[in-house]
Amino acid sequence: MRFGILGPLRVGGGEATVTAGRDRVVLAMLLLRVGRLVSSEELVDAVWEERPPATARAQLQICVSRLRQRLGRLGLPPEIIVTDPVGYGIRVEPADLDAEVFARGVEAARAEAAAGRPTEARRHYRSALALWRGPALSGIASRSVRRRAQALDAQRLTALEECVDVELRLRQAADLIDELTESVEAHPLRERLRGQLMLALSAVGRQADALAVYREGRRLYAEELGIEPGGALQELHQRVLAGDLALTGAEEAPLAPVRCLPRAISDFTGRQQTVARLVKEIEDDAVRIQLIDGMAGSGKTTLAVHLATALAPRYPDAQLFIDLHGHSERTPLTPGAAAATLLRQLGVPAERVPMDLDDRLALWRTELAGRRALVVLDNAASTAQVVPLLPNGPECLVLITSRRRLVGLDEGRPSSLPVLDAAEAVQLLGRVAGEERVAAEPEAAAEVVRRCGHLPLAIRLAGARLAHRPRWRIADLADRLASSRDQLAEFVAGERSVGQAFALSYAQVSPSAQRVFRLLSLHPGVRFDNRVAAALAELSLSEVQDVLEELVDAHLAEEVEPGRYRLHDLIREYARVLLADPERADERRAALEPLLDHHLDAATAIAWTIESVASRSSLRLTAPARPDLVAAIVPEGLGWFEENRATLTALVRLAEAEGMPRHCWQLARACWRANFDGGHLDELVETHTIGLRVAEGLGDDAAVAVMLNYLSSAYYRLARFPEAIRLMEVALGLRRRLGLRREVRSTLWNLGASYAANGDYRRAKENFDGALALIVGPDELNEAINLLNNVCFALLGWGRYEEALRTGRQLLLLSRQADDPRQLAHAVANLGMTRHRMGDVGPARRLLRAALGLKRRTGNRVGVGEVLNELGVIEREEGRPERAAALHREALVAMSDAGDRIGQCASRNLLARAILDQGDASSSLDLHRRVLADATRLGARYEQARALDGIGRCLAPTDPVAARSHRIRALALFRQVESPDRHEVERLLTELD
Repeated sequence: MRFGILGPLRVGGGEATVTAGRDRVVLAMLLLRVGRLVSSEELVDAVWEERPPATARAQLQICVSRLRQRLGRLGLPPEIIVTDPVGYGIRVEPADLDAEVFARGVEAARAEAAAGRPTEARRHYRSALALWRGPALSGIASRSVRRRAQALDAQRLTALEECVDVELRLRQAADLIDELTESVEAHPLRERLRGQLMLALSAVGRQADALAVYREGRRLYAEELGIEPGGALQELHQRVLAGDLALTGAEEAPLAPVRCLPRAISDFTGRQQTVARLVKEIEDDAVRIQLIDGMAGSGKTTLAVHLATALAPRYPDAQLFIDLHGHSERTPLTPGAAAATLLRQLGVPAERVPMDLDDRLALWRTELAGRRALVVLDNAASTAQVVPLLPNGPECLVLITSRRRLVGLDEGRPSSLPVLDAAEAVQLLGRVAGEERVAAEPEAAAEVVRRCGHLPLAIRLAGARLAHRPRWRIADLADRLASSRDQLAEFVAGERSVGQAFALSYAQVSPSAQRVFRLLSLHPGVRFDNRVAAALAELSLSEVQDVLEELVDAHLAEEVEPGRYRLHDLIREYARVLLADPERADERRAALEPLLDHHLDAATAIAWTIESVASRSSLRLTAPARPDLVAAIVPEGLGWFEENRATLTALVRLAEAEGMPRHCWQLARACWRANFDGGHLDELVETHTIGLRVAEGLGDDAAVAVMLNYLSSAYYRLARFPEAIRLMEVALGLRRRLGLRREVRSTLWNLGASYAANGDYRRAKENFDGALALIVGPDELNEAINLLNNVCFALLGWGRYEEALRTGRQLLLLSRQADDPRQLAHAVANLGMTRHRMGDVGPARRLLRAALGLKRRTGNRVGVGEVLNELGVIEREEGRPERAAALHREALVAMSDAGDRIGQCASRNLLARAILDQGDASSSLDLHRRVLADATRLGARYEQARALDGIGRCLAPTDPVAARSHRIRALALFRQVESPDRHEVERLLTELD
């Protein structure tokens, strides 16, 4: 063996091969976890403990390098120590590490003993024990090393005790007395060793010495632990007194094993990583108390029994199980009642179980003191219920399951059990319903487990229905779950139901927590924060935080990150069913308004900070119902909208469904800017279509005009220009009739923008001029800036560059005067594009780069895409198509993020042109054809023309007739849109001639 840790550290047959203290600690840690990675954090903690230097990781690398060199001098390859981003590991063959050889020898001995071959078992045990040269890794003081080494020492003692049991049965008591005496002196509190020494002494007729060993142990237990010896040792003492062990004691085990675990279910599925992690923690870190909590139906008991069964060989003296009924229809067991049941499982006669609670618990602890026992305390109600049942013995393991987080327990490692992942959930359904059925309908199976929320109990109940209905397809069950108005009613089998499991958890929380739980079902989002809960329940933040923590501890809610929560789908459905009770109709209705008020107030307040002065006029900014909550949200800005986008859309639907029209259309309006700038056009269309319907029902023409105006902005961005123009013409008529000058002006410039985008630059300029005529004073500077930006855009597209340049310079001056970074970005970009069209490339590039930085800072994704495309064109024109392609790809990402479909077409057209200039005509042709299809569907004639021209260019070398045909069609389209770039027409005319 090349490595030894069963005693002082030994490498290559010598104990002084590795002498540096840090190197020895690192090597010891790696050998203690051979075959696994040890994280850098663990190694740093082992070497420096509480005071690692700033250079700890660098020094750790030096240690590893030095170790590789030393091991290399012993003829070992450098790669024996593995480096990984996580940490380090060591590759050692089992035969090269004494601890591995020891473990295999003990395993072989146990197998021989179980097979009834004691002589062979003894040979394997003694061979394994002979490997020990002293305490594991003696001489290394690191706490991390010592903790893990102590686990090895405990394994040696266990193996020794098992070996002694075999040798006692082989009537070798006389040969054991000296070894046992020495072991008991070294480990005086270990009852099993003491009992074995008493048996050996009695077997050779030394009863008086056996009694003396018992008396000494009893004195030590009283002084050190304050308890009496365990029941088994006391019984052994009585038998020595009676003298009935002299002849037969060598054939009896000192502690009778107890097996009271329930049968582990045969279809245990998934959780492999969880089980492996828990076993590793228990074995490597000497965990004595493991807490397993989780929501109702998550499989805590199943996991605990499976884990206990896997660990049973390490706890041969007793494996106990008790249901504490913490969450059941029965009253939870008191600690005294539980202790009585556990004592009876250990074989203590009923007459020996004390009536006094303290005496009973003392007897329970005494019975376990000398045993290697595993105890499963299942379904615990509270910390107070389990603390009295925790044993003192160092050789015991306790597994506790509960639907509540037992946060008051001083000792114990918690592990919260999540629902199954998708693959595990489908696998479980197959185990219950039939693997062939699941394999035949994988999509339906995935839908069923999704409807089950990946909750093991729900999956088992759904699978049981399928198993008892062999004629059903899995798709039939999926359809049934999808269409059911009461999903929880579908998860019932006999006396088991998901709803009943949830009801037991719900009954355990306070009335205040029950009320908040019910109200949370109104919130349509997947997640919610503490401010939403405070608004819903009309509580302060501190009050609602306490309630939410209670729900989290009861696993009725999950805290996904600090201050943010979610309800499992089926738990949300249970809360909804509770609130839908007709007797709670008033409670439900009363909570709707504060829920909608909260989101409307927050959305309006944020929109007010990010919208222009001109567009604010249609926002109804009022004093918020909960200013304390809104004030905390406003600084989050657009981030709040992004996080709550789906929820806000759902709330618009909810407001319509619940007959709350004011909240409905105003919330749609408040979300406009975030949806428009963020490219969330589907949400914009849906919310404003609903808002328009509601406003028309109210007969509120001003609200109707607002909805029409902002709905048209989505159609504009979607390149549905005729629809956008139609809606804005209607809005314009309403606003003129109502005498709303500012609103008329904004509608005119929106109309101008739509006409410009549709290629009708004359109509665009007319509308812009009409809007400018309605600016009457210096207080409307921002409106003038907005209009001038649109005028500049129209002139640029129309090809009137000198006018565009003058307008752009005027826009730049006014934007600086107004200190408006958004408009400043537009002005600089317009000037850069105009200078480019005029052939002034150097100034154009400088202006465009400045504009790009401004647009990125203001979050204008469409503007970023436009500037990147313009810069890409310059790069291509100057003979750098690779750089141009990179810029156009980046522009395409920005346009896609913003949802600007015309911008996407433009970016792809330009990208295809750059790819063609790189010599890849095939890829360019494919991309141009895709753009042509998209642009034709969108009615974007300019991009159609550019795509046709590009296709012609790609085909020219191989099919000149088809190429000319495409380019003639392109020329006709360019002329229809009034030549957005007259160079395109001039170039085409020249090339076609």
